[in-house]
Amino acid sequence: MNVQLEKRAQIRELAKKIAGEIVLSQNPGSTIRKWRNLLKISQVELASKLKISPSVISDYESNRRKSPGIKMIRKMVDAMLEIEEAKGGGFFKEFFVETNSIVNAILDIREFVEPVSIKKFCKLINAELVSRIYENKNLYGYTLIDSLAAILYLPPHELVKIYGSTTERALIFTHLTGGKSPMVAIKVTNFKPNLVVFHGIERVDEIALKIAEVEHIPVAVIKDGDVNKTMKALRENFI
Repeated sequence: MNVQLEKRAQIRELAKKIAGEIVLSQNPGSTIRKWRNLLKISQVELASKLKISPSVISDYESNRRKSPGIKMIRKMVDAMLEIEEAKGGGFFKEFFVETNSIVNAILDIREFVEPVSIKKFCKLINAELVSRIYENKNLYGYTLIDSLAAILYLPPHELVKIYGSTTERALIFTHLTGGKSPMVAIKVTNFKPNLVVFHGIERVDEIALKIAEVEHIPVAVIKDGDVNKTMKALRENFI
């Protein structure tokens, strides 16, 4: 494929990812703001591109205005990506780096057709909620991650790929000790999952729990260390 055509295809995929995350989000305003900040675009820049008042962008992001419809979301996403491209596309260069590291780190990843509550999800995979905050929030997918491979081989700019189509998912970390490293990695990014599950440990590190509390992320534990058993439960319950 021509390099330019491949780049355009990648940008279209990114646009679909961002738009999908905003549409599925329980707080679309904050999701719009997150991507605008990641792309380092001001409200004034985005408003100018869309030919609307900056106050409209502010109202959307702070939920003072009703969530924009799909058509408006697409316009906003396209505008943000066009602005980023005009600035040189530095974000694209990091986002689209292709390596085998992501393949090594992700053991399984899936999006749900229907939302599943955190409480129900944990019950189906035999996970015990350590912090019960937001246990009735919904999940729209999960990612099963080999923590050791992620730490050894996954560059920081590829962390976003563990979130699939939306951050409103469960991140299940295997091959760890107390869970501190994954929580530190989550903290330093602008991407927050709806649930973190630590696989194969008896006790969660105190610092990991503190980070989860500060970031308002519920935490669960699967004490059984058999990854294949957990993977089987995930695939049987979430086709």
